[in-house]
Amino acid sequence: MVLPIVRYPEPVLRAKCRPVSQVTPEIRKLADDMIETMRDANGVGLAAPQVAVDVQLAVIDCSHNPDCITFLKVNGQPAEMVKHMPVVFMNPQLQLGSAKETGEEGCLSFPGLRGDIRRSETITVTFMNLKGETETWETDGLLARAFQHEIDHLNGVLFIDRMSAAAKVGLKRKLARLMAEWEEED
Repeated sequence: MVLPIVRYPEPVLRAKCRPVSQVTPEIRKLADDMIETMRDANGVGLAAPQVAVDVQLAVIDCSHNPDCITFLKVNGQPAEMVKHMPVVFMNPQLQLGSAKETGEEGCLSFPGLRGDIRRSETITVTFMNLKGETETWETDGLLARAFQHEIDHLNGVLFIDRMSAAAKVGLKRKLARLMAEWEEED
């Protein structure tokens, strides 16, 4: 089922989400609905607070762009990204690589808004999967960026918070205009 995606400035987007203690049928249904919602919105990732649920669960699917990474290791073993998409992850613990890069990002909770965001080029993320098992992924490129973006959501951090000071100044007027447009749509 396609769920409604909440838009900024809904308070749930700023929530520090609760850990998932166990994988229940409700969590599985939420994950399935989030994948369907993300795909319906042509997104790369979606976090539970974006569908008004404050739990540490997010989904990512980069399979539309198999060249978006140069490497992926799952539990220390080289892996093909498309075979692991979509990924559903809960309670993630993120380690950032030291090298940084700037890339353009958007967000389903900010339709029509994009910006350059500086993030780590590589990451290692450990999380609980839908089987209740722990996985550790190491990757780069769009997948690393997507993990960082979605994990930020689970901590109440939005991509606009990561914009440069100069970009934030220019953002205020555009964001006000977009928020007025979103209200008219609702």
